[in-house]
Amino acid sequence: MFLSPDELAVLTGRKVKSKQIDSLRRMGIPFFINACGRPIVARATVEGRSDRRAPSGWNPSVLGI
Repeated sequence: MFLSPDELAVLTGRKVKSKQIDSLRRMGIPFFINACGRPIVARATVEGRSDRRAPSGWNPSVLGI
């Protein structure tokens, strides 16, 4: 689901969380910061998988277009 702290250190080359955040931003890797201030990276992001769901076939016609 998410990269482990060790995997994140290998990916960024940094162990300090603020430096990991800087590295992730420079690399353009999407992440979020948890309540402890640690960067969290989804495993699917670095493995190249997409967790996006296919859109359903139904689209509401709210504007009547």
